[in-house]
Amino acid sequence: MRTGEISRTTKETDITVSIALDGTGESDIATGIGFLDHMLEQIARHGLMDLTIRAKGDLHIDAHHTTEDIGIALGQAFAAALGEKRGITRYAHAYVPLDEALTRVVVDISGRPWLVWKVDFPTQKIGDFDTELFHEFFYAFAVNAGLTLHVENLYGRNSHHIAETCFKALARALRGAVAIDGRAADVVPSTKGRL
Repeated sequence: MRTGEISRTTKETDITVSIALDGTGESDIATGIGFLDHMLEQIARHGLMDLTIRAKGDLHIDAHHTTEDIGIALGQAFAAALGEKRGITRYAHAYVPLDEALTRVVVDISGRPWLVWKVDFPTQKIGDFDTELFHEFFYAFAVNAGLTLHVENLYGRNSHHIAETCFKALARALRGAVAIDGRAADVVPSTKGRL
């Protein structure tokens, strides 16, 4: 089973993440940020990855440091679980609707981090969570996982629905990209010979 575990401690946060890419979608997540927990559970459930996250952060300031650092640690754990990336499908995409909202996520496990983020939220907050922090999470995750990641909300009017489609589509795209390609199970999917 492909697994990764990361512990990250700074003056602002203390985070541990463990991930099993070939899991069943089980999650055990406690970040101190309820809505973010709900979104991270979507990655586990719809990506069929087992995910444990524990985070303590300076939430008395705001959720920025905690959200960003979870993205960093999750990205690092994801990269560790992939190892040499031998046999992976590498490219995948997903369209996910939720009521009136539709989001597309396209991923390349390229080793060349990049984020294209075309998501606008009609509100600045979902509950107490600042919607601008979703970009910070996705950016930190993409950079530390070594992904080229394109996220585009095609339409929607409810901020909760838009956020949830972003996370569910990420999960489904990652699930496809990390899947072992039966026709090339021992090959790194690159003409360079490495990713």
